[in-house]
Amino acid sequence: MEGRMNTEFGEITVDSDVISIYAGSVAVECFGIVGMAAVSMKDGLVKLLRRENTDDLKHGISVKIEDNSIYLSFHVIVAYGVNILTIYDNLADTVKYKVEQFTGMTVSGIHMYVEGVRVID
Repeated sequence: MEGRMNTEFGEITVDSDVISIYAGSVAVECFGIVGMAAVSMKDGLVKLLRRENTDDLKHGISVKIEDNSIYLSFHVIVAYGVNILTIYDNLADTVKYKVEQFTGMTVSGIHMYVEGVRVID
């Protein structure tokens, strides 16, 4: 899927992989997020994807673009002892603002799936 914008100079196309990598890099910087999670449906295993490899971050995110509106789903691993609602509020506010500024499109929905909890050293 791609987002499209028409400008006075022509058309701009934004690929969903670009949005997922950017959103993932923003998400791992949010309070309470330890990393993104890649879920293996076959084994039911959850793999922690850390921020060192930004290309891996897109595996924990799904991006859906309809009518130039972006819908994001994050599979995350959260820090132990931090309120999940607080983590979601921070993630939603930060990602919505930064992705809208980056793409020029509207973020209409953000879903967060908690796949695991980790103790932070």
